Amino acid sequence: MSFAKPLPAYFAKRYHGWKATAYEENKAWYRRLADEGQRPRAMVISCCDSRVHVTSIFGADQGEFFIHRNIANLVPPYEPDGEAHGTSAAVEYAVTALNVAHILVLGHSSCGGVKGCHDMCSGKAPELEEKSSFVGRWMDILRPGYDRVAGIEDEAARTRALEKEAVLVSIENLMSFPFVKEAVEAERLALHGLWHDIGNGTLEEYRPSEDRFVAV
Repeated sequence: MSFAKPLPAYFAKRYHGWKATAYEENKAWYRRLADEGQRPRAMVISCCDSRVHVTSIFGADQGEFFIHRNIANLVPPYEPDGEAHGTSAAVEYAVTALNVAHILVLGHSSCGGVKGCHDMCSGKAPELEEKSSFVGRWMDILRPGYDRVAGIEDEAARTRALEKEAVLVSIENLMSFPFVKEAVEAERLALHGLWHDIGNGTLEEYRPSEDRFVAV
């Protein structure tokens, strides 16, 4: 393993600062989490984007959220014999082992993954169509969402609508998992679709009764 390098000094400095302050002041809580295990009330599926800070948005403490991040906050359809198992495994563990009461799918503005899907589906990014593109094959999950917004003439509005379709497609795909569907129908689990505007800090939620996203 000659490729692994020592941690950069600024990361080490930040760690030591956390250990001396936040950890030291809450040492009993951390030890309790370690001894008793996690009991998160919710799973959050969000984008890898570094600008999306889930715990800050909701003011969450350690142990409160089971967080899974991937490109464009997507959930693939239920495919036991498929290849997209990372997100599926996280969903399975959250629902069947941790028994979370909520799954929040959190999309956001200016999502690079969604923009890539838009460009791929509109013929502007042929490199993403290559079988060798991991991003392109992952963004195939969002193609049904692109088909639903393709008629929007303004490109910026179409891309913004596709960001929200990424949330809806993921919720639809969640319901294709038998254990998720069973838990939802038994009212042990609730699914929530959210979209966050990074620039102005607003948070919108999908309202099925109105078939649109509204401000929280």
